[in-house]
Amino acid sequence: MSSPQIETSLDGGVLTLTLNRPDKLNAYTAQMGRELAEAFQRADTDDAVRVVIVTGAGKGFCAGADLSGGADSFGGAGAEQVFGKGGPVRQGGSFVEAIFNCRKPSIAAINGAAVGVGLTLTLPMDIRLAAEGARFGFVFARRGLVPEAGSAWFLPRIVGLPQALRWCYSGRVFDAAEALRGGLVEAVVPAEDLLARAREIAREIVDNTAPVAIALTRQMLWRCSAEPSPLGLLAIDGAMALHLGAGPDVGEGVAAFLERRPPHFAGRVSTDLPPQYPWWPRADSPAVTPANLPAHPPAEQSADLPANRASDEH
Repeated sequence: MSSPQIETSLDGGVLTLTLNRPDKLNAYTAQMGRELAEAFQRADTDDAVRVVIVTGAGKGFCAGADLSGGADSFGGAGAEQVFGKGGPVRQGGSFVEAIFNCRKPSIAAINGAAVGVGLTLTLPMDIRLAAEGARFGFVFARRGLVPEAGSAWFLPRIVGLPQALRWCYSGRVFDAAEALRGGLVEAVVPAEDLLARAREIAREIVDNTAPVAIALTRQMLWRCSAEPSPLGLLAIDGAMALHLGAGPDVGEGVAAFLERRPPHFAGRVSTDLPPQYPWWPRADSPAVTPANLPAHPPAEQSADLPANRASDEH
């Protein structure tokens, strides 16, 4: 049995997931993807978890897909190391779905190289912080591939279409300062301060907000911000406001404010979400399914930096 590739630590409501292949700059494998998905699925249902932080062990965050299979890493004998036995088509259980569907906020603490899938896996997360020496790259076009892990949907929403196109067209690796200017990360801090800054943000959420309100807010902002009109959302948020307003969390929040004390919210994500949730179909109906794909689909997973080139791509 192979060793776990993600380490977990829960402290005061903050779950830290550490990508743990430091000798490979935490290069992505199918096993890592499965473990990441499972960790976010558990966090989603565990009321003890309020916020998730993801970081990397050692000098790298995630240098991209494991290219130990050489030229066959994405379509030949070595593809299973990256894709797993199911191939590149992700239908249920993927880390993208697990992070996106999770009802807990997530913070990427990018401590080093984040390239290809090592970068796109952070896009469904809510907040990205970078160490000063971190490097980034959407390198797919330089490997003959397309942006993967849903990044063609996430990236333009985060940084805008022109910036997303510029980075994806060039495929070059860029530094943390450019990531900050482009809106990909919220802040750039010294490497030794990175986790402390991530935990500071997490603690602000844990100590001051209601778990149910945060769970609903996360899904509302991600799912509704691209709607063509706000009118459908009015029916949803109005009904939820009425339901929550009659419950104990709102009473506690108002009382804590008036009494100038920290709130103590009793509502649990596992049991106390309003009846309006979820307001979208539980199972999406993707346009592309295994049944209508060609027999030999092209590889769509990222072809990223080998571990020994994580910081020298230009």
